[in-house]
Amino acid sequence: MQFDLLNLAIIIFLIMGVVFGGAPLLGSLILAPKARGGDMALPYECGVTPYGTSRVSWGINYYFYALLFLAFDVDVLYLFPVAAFYPSSQGWAAFWELVIFVGVLALAVVYFWRKGVFTWPRRISL
Repeated sequence: MQFDLLNLAIIIFLIMGVVFGGAPLLGSLILAPKARGGDMALPYECGVTPYGTSRVSWGINYYFYALLFLAFDVDVLYLFPVAAFYPSSQGWAAFWELVIFVGVLALAVVYFWRKGVFTWPRRISL
């Protein structure tokens, strides 16, 4: 194997990638405050001193909402390329594909609505 300028460039970029990846880690070890305990041990809560336990139990409906938001958000992102392609499309094929896609999303919303996922339960105080 012959060592040429391309191999040298690859090795230099590999070394620079490791340096750029490791420099912030090394810098944080060197420059970070070394004080332990006191306010440094508390979690940052927007400038407010936290109180109570950090083990808060969230209801399962919160996670349902989060997952549904992510699922529908990603599905809506698929509509942007369709909107860009739609003016240059010919015929009705693109329109019917879009209707089917939005229809499946609408059926998913109706399904989740009928299952009661969108109703937030009232908190029972003990």
